[in-house]
Amino acid sequence: MPPLIVILGPTASGKTQLATRLAHRLGGEILSADSRQVYRGMDIGTGKDLDEYQVQGTLIPHHLIDILDAGEKYHVHRFQQDFGAALAAIRARGSTPIVCGGTGLYLDAVLRGHTYTGIPVDDALRQELEKYPTEVLQARFEALPSAYSALADTSTRKRLLRALEIGTYLRQHPEYPAQAKVPRPDALIYGLDPPVALRRQRISRRLHQRLQNGLIEEVQQLLQRGLAPEQLRYYGLEYKWVTDYCTGDLPYAPMIQRLETEIHRFAKRQMTFFRKMERDGLPIRWLDHAQTPEAWLDQIQEDVRYLAPS
Repeated sequence: MPPLIVILGPTASGKTQLATRLAHRLGGEILSADSRQVYRGMDIGTGKDLDEYQVQGTLIPHHLIDILDAGEKYHVHRFQQDFGAALAAIRARGSTPIVCGGTGLYLDAVLRGHTYTGIPVDDALRQELEKYPTEVLQARFEALPSAYSALADTSTRKRLLRALEIGTYLRQHPEYPAQAKVPRPDALIYGLDPPVALRRQRISRRLHQRLQNGLIEEVQQLLQRGLAPEQLRYYGLEYKWVTDYCTGDLPYAPMIQRLETEIHRFAKRQMTFFRKMERDGLPIRWLDHAQTPEAWLDQIQEDVRYLAPS
């Protein structure tokens, strides 16, 4: 059975291009691990780069992209289920599954088999918690120690709220199983980590390209289709700041400045999460940026050959 290959890295690191070229070489299919690319109509802001799935005239099969309408809620537990079904189908066809993405929580959930993702949403608790500043929420979470504490991602307010929800549930339901029951696939995990200066340059260049290619128009169309501004702000980054511009809450130049700053911060948080994945026991082979992408492909292909059953 072909191994599961994972290509991860921060935004603008070149994950999609590497993954699609690798899929072309190996006869693979792509499993997206991006929490926003699941939404239809959110193409430019999420960086789907669908043109990169055409490699030398061949369309690379891809999954978990454009599976929901914008405005719907998606969560880690559902991603685990969708991922498992897509992975099984790929393997049934004898193809090589290649995971590509930068949403660390999604990657960690399927690679380490998180069990707490099935804990239900508590809307009443969320409404109560929304009243408090982030520092208060962080202190409240730290006062709820549990087996989940070490796994929690509290890097954003949205994820901190979910962590509090899970911690509260575990306090109220001590019988909840502590051990993961989600299958943990064996995987070859490769990471892209461009030098910080190069990463920042790419992020800035790509942001301005997206603005030129219709990012603002994409957000306007979503608003015209009936999505409320708060629904779009929920998706963060491009959708939050461009929505503020489209609704007249923020002038153009400050919008660009703040968005660029937040994307740089986001990339830093991604790398922090990936390093945590390593500390928690997931081995990541970081590709050497002194080498060419062709050398990376050769390296991965050789690793796959070495691990393939004789």
